Amino acid sequence: MQISRRNFIILSFLGITGLIFLDAFWIETYLVDWSRHDIRKDRSPYIKLIQFTDLHIREIKAYHGWIARRIKREEPDLLCFTGDSINHPRQLGLLEEFLRMIPSEIPKVVIMGNKEYDGKITHEDYRKLFGKYNGKLLVNETVPFVKGDRRLNITGIDDFLNGSPDYSKAVSEADPSLETVILNHCPEYRDTIDLLNKKLKIPIKLILCGHTHGGQIQFFGKEFYKPGGSGRYLDGWYESEESRMYVSKGVGTSYIPIRFGARAEAPIFYL
Repeated sequence: MQISRRNFIILSFLGITGLIFLDAFWIETYLVDWSRHDIRKDRSPYIKLIQFTDLHIREIKAYHGWIARRIKREEPDLLCFTGDSINHPRQLGLLEEFLRMIPSEIPKVVIMGNKEYDGKITHEDYRKLFGKYNGKLLVNETVPFVKGDRRLNITGIDDFLNGSPDYSKAVSEADPSLETVILNHCPEYRDTIDLLNKKLKIPIKLILCGHTHGGQIQFFGKEFYKPGGSGRYLDGWYESEESRMYVSKGVGTSYIPIRFGARAEAPIFYL
């Protein structure tokens, strides 16, 4: 049976359109990319850290279970939640359901994002919830992290858009002899961190940010939309004289439940 040129073009168009919809509504949105980044200076024993940002949990879906099982297999030393885990207090129960899936022995640190503040989620809400699952909220403060002979500072910055970010306060009690990992939701505030650190001289190992969703929809590397607080940053690595920053595209979606050219990710770092 021969297919006319016209029918061939129509079928090809429908096939390509179907693949695009499959990619946007399923593959890039729900099949999380577990990217790996080894930033050790040598082959010394490492600290393994996984970043989760912009979960935007509105309901528990199958892929949340997939994520939890992958965490268990990866056996990280630390989980870092860098903001916008949920959007409203009524979703605290959903976030707890997700945390309950994750092995409680894995330490967790969390910072607030703009959506938590928009939704009137309080510091106490997160301190109480994450505290039940071996987690700690950081609001312009630093805590030590120890694994064997390795020690790091973990610094959490308050949200740039709706909080009161204060890098100087956050590192005021940091051990200046230790490398420091900074959790900072909106990447635009990284410029302030760099400026202040010229004087403070904190040895910044890594800044972890989210917020941008990688634009959520990209065409040829150009984002369709980028939220305020992103500054000149979109996704991936950015290096300056003062710091090395990674902007994750995050796990969840905002406004529309699709991704294109900006696949969901949960980056893994070896420090």
